[in-house]
Amino acid sequence: MKKIIIINGPNINLIGTRESEIYGKIKIKKYLNKLKKKYYKKNLLIKIYYINCEGLIIKFLQNIKKQKENIIGVIINAGAYSHTSLAISDTIKYLITNNINIIEVHLSNIYQRENIRHLSLLSKNCTGIIVGLGIIVYEVAIISLIKKICIL
Repeated sequence: MKKIIIINGPNINLIGTRESEIYGKIKIKKYLNKLKKKYYKKNLLIKIYYINCEGLIIKFLQNIKKQKENIIGVIINAGAYSHTSLAISDTIKYLITNNINIIEVHLSNIYQRENIRHLSLLSKNCTGIIVGLGIIVYEVAIISLIKKICIL
């Protein structure tokens, strides 16, 4: 079965309970579990991870290369690390050069927020970015990966 991996960085697990004026009121775990079930019925396995530590995100990304044959892509919402982590950016670049598609997502429009959030250090190394659509950025990213690989 083909796989998509979703990696959520610091505080993403709190979406639906924090700053609802920015991130909305839908609880992310509930929403992503619904997507997981929906696409499993279409023979696509979605693995979801919540990782609050930068080093663990890097380690996890590095290990993805070992399981590359079944993975059609990675969706990453690195949260605040998007704006600060050269190390995560370098790891994404490594995966992209090994033909692993990575979509960066942000629920909010980072360009309407504080200036420090206008720059994502990850974006230039990703296959694509999706921002500002709210929680549906995850499904848009899934559909994008499916269409790019043409599996469903």
